[in-house]
Amino acid sequence: MILRPLAEGDEAELRRIHETPEVSRWWDEPADGFPWTDDPEATRLAIEVDGAVAGMIQFGEELDPKYRHATIDLFVDPAFHRRGLGTEAVRRVVRILIEDRGHHRITIDPAVENTAAIRAYERAGFRPVGVMRAYERDTGGGGWHDGLLMELVVGD
Repeated sequence: MILRPLAEGDEAELRRIHETPEVSRWWDEPADGFPWTDDPEATRLAIEVDGAVAGMIQFGEELDPKYRHATIDLFVDPAFHRRGLGTEAVRRVVRILIEDRGHHRITIDPAVENTAAIRAYERAGFRPVGVMRAYERDTGGGGWHDGLLMELVVGD
């Protein structure tokens, strides 16, 4: 597995993965401009396995010295699930954020019901902090679901 910057030509495969029921359940429909302009504050990397795009991982950074931290989010093609790719991608981005970008705290916020993601993040060193009630709109906008705030803090 390699992580690399998104490249021209990745759009169709990332959109295809994003639209699978297993991913869109948590990520909703891709926004206009995905993956280039829909979230300009995020740094996005392709997850590549044997030359194939297997998903995307992104991070954001709060740079105010008083609140400095980073956030991570990702999705993996269901064809690549249960191989540890999500955990490994998170570990590699955590290493970049700590060693290269100087962060001491990183958060991630999966839906409480997304138990596979929660297990992957725990294997990467994240620990639950608390439940954020009615945190995110459900796919389709029909209601709200809870999110689990998880964090990894250097020195824990």
